[in-house]
Amino acid sequence: MSETKEELFDSKFLKKLEMLNILSRRLFAGATRGERRSTHRGLSVEFADYREYSDGDDLRYVDWNAVARLNHFFLKLFVEEEDLFVYIILDATKSMGFGAPEKLTYAKRIAAALAYIALANLDRVAVEVLSGPEGDAPAAPGAEQRLAATRGKQNIFKVFDFLKHVTAGGAAALSDSLERFAARNSKPGLAIIMSDLMDPKGLSKGVDFLRYRKFQPVVIHILSPEEIEPGQSGDWRLVDSETGGHVDISMTKAVLDSYRKRLNAFLDYTETFCKRRSIPYLRAVSSTPFEDLMLRYLRQASVVA
Repeated sequence: MSETKEELFDSKFLKKLEMLNILSRRLFAGATRGERRSTHRGLSVEFADYREYSDGDDLRYVDWNAVARLNHFFLKLFVEEEDLFVYIILDATKSMGFGAPEKLTYAKRIAAALAYIALANLDRVAVEVLSGPEGDAPAAPGAEQRLAATRGKQNIFKVFDFLKHVTAGGAAALSDSLERFAARNSKPGLAIIMSDLMDPKGLSKGVDFLRYRKFQPVVIHILSPEEIEPGQSGDWRLVDSETGGHVDISMTKAVLDSYRKRLNAFLDYTETFCKRRSIPYLRAVSSTPFEDLMLRYLRQASVVA
């Protein structure tokens, strides 16, 4: 990952990104007044409701027309605009180092572009990297790398520099990592998960915990073209990059057909799981032209608009 936005994306593409917004399907209570409508009542220009006047309320917000008609004091309430927290959760376990281009490299570009869109729209952006120790040991609690929430387009260089140093390594249980993330972040918001979802325990428990803690999950499923269509023949030893386990197989037509069937079942299950929970889901193959992904497919998946 390069150090400057000019090397990551050319200026023409950056202008296109600035025309986009990260989509949120629900209102969140932010930290400070910003660009998004919140669940709080504040002092913006958009009317929300009335309440009765109480001693000490600002008389500027009394509805004097209501006083004249009803002989009773009512205060106008307005929708307060506050920050949207956008959490980018990046899987950097060893399996993400697979493929050409490498899945992690592709995911980091998506992360950088989404961070740029969010920061350009005055949202708050935090980045969480999920990785773990080498071998089959589980990731220790708190082992994830984190970039604290930041706001303002000028801070995109912090995000770029942080992502530049992220490399694929180790193994981590995705659901367990998502639960730890939700437990330590008190401000709910969008939780954009970028992962190949290669976890025997699956995705469901962690995502449901995010929803329970009032986060809005988004799943961007990163795959390599070699995973979609292996294409090899002959005898192979397949080694699990995260656990070190292996299996010896002869790559016959029957084996390839069985692989495709199981892969499609896994993809269909994941997409159906997300659809039933109204979670935006996008399958992103790392050979997809990046501009098409950002300007077309993320729009179709209702991640940006």
